[in-house]
Amino acid sequence: MADIHSALVTLAWEEPLLAALRQALAPADVHLVNRRDRRAIAAALKQVDVAFIDGDVDGRYLQAPRLQWVHCGHAGLDRSATPDILASGLQVTSAAGRSAPALAEHALLFMLALAFRLDRFYEAQRQHRWGISGQGSLQPLHGKTLGIVGLGHTGIELARRARAFDMRVVAYRRRNIAPDRVDEIYSEDAGDSLDKVLGCSDFLVLALPLSDSTRHLIGARELARMRPGSYLINIARGGLVDEAALLQALGSQHLAGAAIDVAEEEPLPSGSPLWDAPNLLITPHFTPRLVDRDRRALELLLENLRRFRADQPLLNLLTPDDVCSPPGPGEHPRSALPGAFADASRVGRRLRHWLRRR
Repeated sequence: MADIHSALVTLAWEEPLLAALRQALAPADVHLVNRRDRRAIAAALKQVDVAFIDGDVDGRYLQAPRLQWVHCGHAGLDRSATPDILASGLQVTSAAGRSAPALAEHALLFMLALAFRLDRFYEAQRQHRWGISGQGSLQPLHGKTLGIVGLGHTGIELARRARAFDMRVVAYRRRNIAPDRVDEIYSEDAGDSLDKVLGCSDFLVLALPLSDSTRHLIGARELARMRPGSYLINIARGGLVDEAALLQALGSQHLAGAAIDVAEEEPLPSGSPLWDAPNLLITPHFTPRLVDRDRRALELLLENLRRFRADQPLLNLLTPDDVCSPPGPGEHPRSALPGAFADASRVGRRLRHWLRRR
């Protein structure tokens, strides 16, 4: 059994939730510190066994002499998945899943807005025009095929909602496990190609983590293999998509449209051509907050606390497969790896080790 004598907590939760966490940690000494108080954090890290933080893991945590486990209070761990952290042996987990229902709704919002051309109808309303050209050719989600890349927390929630719209749901994931709400599952474990999902999807939603093996997962080759007139939606990480290739696919009208809640560089620079790309919807890496989001995050943390004390595998645990190398000189944080990854022969290798944890 793993004992916890001292814990650092920088999570900005309401007092009842923090009280529940302190009770679960008892009899450990709990250091409740503001995330911006670097001096207090440094002092606590000299003695704590575990840390539950509002932020990402950095070099300070690698120097902590007794620290065994860090839990990050958000979903994506790409900023904590550096080679040195993964090589250290420190266990790092996330709160992936706490916002999955809201993220699934965000994807559906994009899908409906694109299918119904809501942007054009709203512009017609502003101009006091009754209708838009081509409205008779618009089609609803009913009967369409949704492809989900990354069938983790968010992907499963999205699949469940899409079935309520009578959509056909296909998915690609690493493991060959198919939830009941998915019509077809393709996986790296089974030796399947992502092309099978690209070629049959009317809407393709990215819901997987960013890592060295998934960076620019969707490039010119993959976009060309998507069904003409289909839509791409990214609610995960901007680095999953080659933005230059996306702009070309939209400009050529191979894609009927796209929607992104994330970008390779955030905030998106005012001079980015993405702002003016045709049929592209953009939201600023923001999804409305679930009323019980922190409660859901607490429940996950308490389960991992139980597992830690029982020496059981932790949920949402960072693994070497998730490594996300920091940018090199002259690169912005979400820039691409060398162009060899665009080669078709490397697609399977890029997909081999990714895991969905959001």
